[in-house]
Amino acid sequence: MSAQFNDFSSYTQQLAAAANRANRLTLENAESVFGVQLRTLERNTNATAGFFGELAQAGAQVDLQALLPKGMQLARDNFERLASAGQEVIGLNLKTSEALGALASQPFTATPKASGKTR
Repeated sequence: MSAQFNDFSSYTQQLAAAANRANRLTLENAESVFGVQLRTLERNTNATAGFFGELAQAGAQVDLQALLPKGMQLARDNFERLASAGQEVIGLNLKTSEALGALASQPFTATPKASGKTR
């Protein structure tokens, strides 16, 4: 009976360690994804704010017509940064799911019996 309890205890310890590792992997992934998205938001916001600054300083109609291509280029750049960040997030999620899959495929083993006693 004691050996069965020791095996059960070993299995539960291994399960708790695996769950802890899975939680840590998931939190690290969430942190990385948040960082990528925050950097992208920051870059897009800075670029857009700079364009709005130019737009506010443009006084004549000629200046506004010259800013239209810049606005279109800004929108394109912002979209490209957003798409690139999305691809990076997908890559991070794929790496995390592979690590979680490897963690889940590890077998749980009972600890070897230290004493040679038998019933």
